Amino acid sequence: MELLGLALIICLFGLLGLLIDRLTAATRPDPSPLIREIERLLPQTQCAQCGYPGCKPYAEALVAHRADIDQCPPGGQTLVHALADLLGRSPPEDTGPDHLREPPRVAFIHEDRCIGCALCLKACPVDAILGAHRYLHTVIAAECTGCELCIPSCPVDCIDMRPDNHSWRRQSCSVS
Repeated sequence: MELLGLALIICLFGLLGLLIDRLTAATRPDPSPLIREIERLLPQTQCAQCGYPGCKPYAEALVAHRADIDQCPPGGQTLVHALADLLGRSPPEDTGPDHLREPPRVAFIHEDRCIGCALCLKACPVDAILGAHRYLHTVIAAECTGCELCIPSCPVDCIDMRPDNHSWRRQSCSVS
């Protein structure tokens, strides 16, 4: 008889736990609009420099407080401040992690070594490389985010990263 009473109490606590879980889930705000707003701010390069496989997973991690607001090198400090405003977080007191303190870098193709394979064209998430199959390629520096995704795609190792001497022309992220 005592075992039956104990089993009944355990079942009641289990049901109560399920009820509390359902009520809590129903009152939680839907993070989707916030994720979409963060995605709108992100540069959409899908470069994975933030440590996440793309911009949406980074946005989801920001909403879940699993990521810091200063992990996107292509977005730079402009993005850090926009995310701080949107999420109500304080921007870091210093200029951010080491990868944000470095001067912006862009890809550079050594045209004398380029064989025109066009593999870098497919690898560039922002279409910053001009060229066609069997022709020389070049990088539009103002469009390059410095993600380095083109480097491993090159079979002849003709792509380097160089400081962007014209970083004033680039817009880090779209904040409007």
